[in-house]
Amino acid sequence: MTTPSAGRPTFAVIDTAALRQNFATLRAAVGPGVAILAVVKADAYGHGAACVAPLFEDAGADYFGVATVEEGVELRAAGVRKPILVLTGIGHRDLGAVREHRLSVAILHREMVRELAEAGQSARLPIHIKVDTGMGRIGVLPAELPALLSEIQEAGTFEVEGVFSHLASAESIERDYSDHQLAVFREVIAVLEAAGTRPRWVHLAKSAAILTRPDTHFTIVRPGIALYGISPFDGDALAATAGLRPVMRLVTQVWQLKAVPAEFPISYGQTFFTRRPSRIATLPIGYADGYSRTLSNRASVLVRGRRAPVVGSVCMDLTMVDVTDIDDVQRGDEVVLWGAQNGAAISVSEVAAWQGTIAYEVLTGVGKRVPRIVE
Repeated sequence: MTTPSAGRPTFAVIDTAALRQNFATLRAAVGPGVAILAVVKADAYGHGAACVAPLFEDAGADYFGVATVEEGVELRAAGVRKPILVLTGIGHRDLGAVREHRLSVAILHREMVRELAEAGQSARLPIHIKVDTGMGRIGVLPAELPALLSEIQEAGTFEVEGVFSHLASAESIERDYSDHQLAVFREVIAVLEAAGTRPRWVHLAKSAAILTRPDTHFTIVRPGIALYGISPFDGDALAATAGLRPVMRLVTQVWQLKAVPAEFPISYGQTFFTRRPSRIATLPIGYADGYSRTLSNRASVLVRGRRAPVVGSVCMDLTMVDVTDIDDVQRGDEVVLWGAQNGAAISVSEVAAWQGTIAYEVLTGVGKRVPRIVE
């Protein structure tokens, strides 16, 4: 996709072999009778959609999911030919781009149907009806589905090719709520069939349910985070057991190395003082790159295959680590923020725990000024 700046050696390495393996693993999990809608929203979870989506298409993806029309347009510009679904719906001003770039649209409520129908259409617009089975976010409530279907049929300008919903707690060991949503979704399918509507694409399962709930697979599944080798569950054990491999390594170098005395303050606010004479390495990465300020005095990085603690406040462009206990560290040495190095590893999930968030936010937070390097 691009190459790192000669002056700023901070970049994200994307392992395409791992991407292919993860896709193959999920394909095997659902079997040949179930299609795959690869979710590549948010720049493919920070991995670079323009690179990742064509790779998935070559591997056999049947459909793609994005959050915005602009993301769909970017995929077409990258050469993606398979159908693309805008998962969060559109407004009438998006219709021109949707038509031009052959995008499908999630329909969320009756007002959207009316708005799009009134905007005028010369051809039938492919849609997927989004039903809220208990997520409480977007989509039509089951009780309102018959009225929505009537609006769609009266408009005469829509092609219902799909129906879908979103599990709110598929990651939980507790199955009761997912069972409830599955039962509601089956009732939704029955309502559609009674109205004479039999969509080709029926989808409910995301990454976690793909791996653990075959009863939710229906005709197509929507893997997201698992495609990128990250467990949708707490911790990394299931991802490794399932054969998923992390795709991204976030890498930089030692930018400056200095010896400082004991009781020496590091970074803004003096939140850290050295307890002994120390060697402090400054790294050219900071919160403007997506390495969160909440990692200050909490995280570690890998230098020469050993962990070095982050010390002091993470700055906008720079981060300091203590390398006193690591022998022979030199300016220019590779530093891994997450990923593997010399047999050691720091996972995205571990960084997320330090940050007090989830792996999704860590990955999608990697900034645009960090080049993605494809291997």
